[in-house]
Amino acid sequence: MKNLIVIDHPLVKRDLTLLRNKKTPSHQFRAILRRTASLMAYEVSRDLQTKVVEVETPLEKTKGVMVNQQIVLVPILRAGLGLVGGFVEVMPNARVGHIGLFRDEETLKPVDYYFKVPRNLDRALVILLDPMLATGGSAAAAISFLKERGARSLRMANLVSAPEGVRKVRKAHPDVVMYTCALDRELNKRGYILPGLGDAGDRMFGTE
Repeated sequence: MKNLIVIDHPLVKRDLTLLRNKKTPSHQFRAILRRTASLMAYEVSRDLQTKVVEVETPLEKTKGVMVNQQIVLVPILRAGLGLVGGFVEVMPNARVGHIGLFRDEETLKPVDYYFKVPRNLDRALVILLDPMLATGGSAAAAISFLKERGARSLRMANLVSAPEGVRKVRKAHPDVVMYTCALDRELNKRGYILPGLGDAGDRMFGTE
């Protein structure tokens, strides 16, 4: 699908299998999710801007490379928090904002309750984090909020995506590239991804 990059690394596939398993307890789910996020971060950041620098090894001077691009990570609360740790391990200089959205169980539309992001988004690569891309309503709304605050370069990272959500985001924001570990089959009548892995937030925090 256009604007969608599926990360099919063997280690990602292994971890996704563990995350799908309903028998995986919350503490293991959180640890695996963090590890998977680190693997995802490598793919999402593959083409970051860099600059050449001089460094001195124990033997001589040589040239190396440093990242020359501001990065802002924005998890959608609360499940998106599970991806932040893994991304920060790979991108320690990244700043972090937060967007609070929840999905109305009747209308399935997003409702916002919190928004706090760093300044100067127009100068940064903004990466929106959320384990699940289901209907796409929350993601599309979050991207709109970020653009209203000046974001110009946006990407989104999801663990599992539904075709309906991909189409929704692609239609609303054709400039945003989506990264996912799996494009699942469909949504059920309640808006849950099939086969999916359940509610990522509930599984992370043991509130299911």
